[in-house]
Amino acid sequence: MKHNFIFLLFLFQSVVIISQNDPIKIISWNIKDFGKSKSTIELEKIADIVKDADIVALQEVVSGYGGAQAVAKLSDILNRKGAKWDYIVSDPTKSSKYMSERYAFIWKTSKIKIKNRGRLISELQDEIEREPHMTSFYINSKKFSIINFHAIPHVKNPRPEIEALINYIIAQDNSHTIIAGDFNMNEKDMVFNNLTLSGYQPSLYNQKTTLKQKCENGVYLNYNIDNIYFSKDISKTKSSVIDFVLVCDEIENARKLSDHLPVYLEFKLN
Repeated sequence: MKHNFIFLLFLFQSVVIISQNDPIKIISWNIKDFGKSKSTIELEKIADIVKDADIVALQEVVSGYGGAQAVAKLSDILNRKGAKWDYIVSDPTKSSKYMSERYAFIWKTSKIKIKNRGRLISELQDEIEREPHMTSFYINSKKFSIINFHAIPHVKNPRPEIEALINYIIAQDNSHTIIAGDFNMNEKDMVFNNLTLSGYQPSLYNQKTTLKQKCENGVYLNYNIDNIYFSKDISKTKSSVIDFVLVCDEIENARKLSDHLPVYLEFKLN
């Protein structure tokens, strides 16, 4: 009996050690106009796309009550697919007329914990149209923070916003920090130089993440502007764009979900 107990204890400790070393999987997705316009069928499709992640960061959640409701419905659908999920929806950003939106996080509670509901970074609301939302997560005793960000469109020049965010991050204790979102700039732009000099890396290089209105000569991908940046004390094990379109005939249906593809990072905390 004693030997059996010792064996079971060793087995339990081994499982805990393995789970602590498992990579964490985050999906970041700008889901266009995520609110009451999304049907249950569309929410089911979105859930099937993101269900293998541990954390999902959403941008462009509509600022009205319908946005929070859509996140709650998505979390409920995910709860029926084999794992328990929880969610946070930010307050609406302090933006100019027609620009305000919310951010959201959804995560698997078996692996990820939180101690508060995060906050919009109010220090940046005068410099960034849709000020980012930051939340700290815990895996066992290890803390990491995710900043959820949606820059203004490229035609409005998002560089000053990105620069303000980078300056803010560098000035903070930014260990174990991830910046996820739609930057409306690609990772090669010089605006990211100070971020990379401080040790951050982009998850993706030269990978297009937005969808054209229609397929053109078999091509439906457009710009590489969505990414996930991570600090030097985080190790990437895998990253990708999740292409749920696959064939030109599906571009119209795909755009009902979003005009962006989700981006994915699998990582470990050093």
